[in-house]
Order: sequence, then structure tokens, then C-alpha cells
Amino acid sequence: MKNHALTQQETQAQTKGFWQKYTDDLHTALSQSEATIAGEAMEFEMALDVVRGWLREAESNGRKIMLIGNGGSAATASHLAVDFWKNGKVKALTFNDSAQLTCLANDLSHEDGFAAAIEAFGQEGDLLIGISCSGTSQNIVNGARQALSQGIRVITTTGFKPDNTLRGMGHANFYVPHFSYGIVETLHQLIIHAMLDVKMYCDDQVNIFHRNQPLQ
Repeated sequence: MKNHALTQQETQAQTKGFWQKYTDDLHTALSQSEATIAGEAMEFEMALDVVRGWLREAESNGRKIMLIGNGGSAATASHLAVDFWKNGKVKALTFNDSAQLTCLANDLSHEDGFAAAIEAFGQEGDLLIGISCSGTSQNIVNGARQALSQGIRVITTTGFKPDNTLRGMGHANFYVPHFSYGIVETLHQLIIHAMLDVKMYCDDQVNIFHRNQPLQ
């Protein structure tokens, strides 16, 4: 039932309660997020440091990052791909072009679209970041499987159920323990931004806390 009869004071109280729960859940989900490297639990910042090393290695060897996701996660992939190459000086790309996606879905299948692109463009020593709230999207799972077969390091960001398929496939896995799309998607973007920003701040001497200015 819609709350058309509520007074302004009552709707404001509802909204205040929602906002308090939303921000509390966001903070709790971030603080309880889990990281694994090669299947072993690791402190979040230590796992982030491992990924930082992989990014340095990719930059030094002229390798690239491929990012894949669906819907809001595809938008995150597109956003961060630009940031990785523009700000972080690590080559990065996505496979989100609408003509490409519809072509591959039509000629192959939706489930194999990302896998086909990774097979064509992936190289040993590249990185793949698979972004999925559920960790069960078959096109992302198939993309990760294809990357592994080519010697590509796989990094996953997932949520919802802790035993989701994608989480068990990555060399590095960052799991957000929540069932809200908005909260999981928001924290995935934060986590992947942190992968880039820790490299920029610690290795490239860029002050990411102040409009990407050089550190003094």
C-alpha cells in the first residue's frame, strides 16, 4: 500500500530512518568485506597490496586490464577502464560496445560474448576484473574461465551469497556481504577505485585525495 495519506513530518521520519539504515548497512558491508588471494583469506589491505603489485607488473610489461560486468557493473567497468589508462597509465579496455555485444550474442550466445572477446584480445600477463553482484552471471563466469585458460590473472568483485561461483575462480577475490544491488555496486566501485588509487598514490606519487595533484 502506498503511503499517500502520510503527513510531511511522517514521510521525513521515514526517509531519515531509511537513510540511517542505508548508511549503516553501507559502512557495515564495507567493514565486513572479505578478500582472498589464491583461495586463502587475507587482510583486505594486504590483498589490495598484491593487486597493486600486479598493476605495476602489467604497466612495466605493457600488459592490460580487461573489465567485464553487466548493467550497472558494466558502467563501473567502463568508468574504471578510462581511469586506469588515463590516470593510472595502465592499458585498460572493456567490451561494452552495443554493436559488439549484440553481434556476439546473436552469432554466438549472450553467455559466451565476453569469453570470445577475451579469447581474441587477451594475452598472458594481462589482468581481468570480473564485476558481478551475484557472482553467478554466466557470461562473466565464462569470461573468467576463458581468461584463466590463457594465463590471465583474474580479479573478482562479488556480493550476495558467499559461495557464489565467480568468487571461487579468481586469483584475487573481493566479496561484499550484502544483498542490496545499490550497496554492493557502490562498494565494488570503491574497491576497484582503491586498486587504482593505491598504485597512483604509493607508486606514482599522485595525491588522489586532492584532485590527483602531484604529492609535495
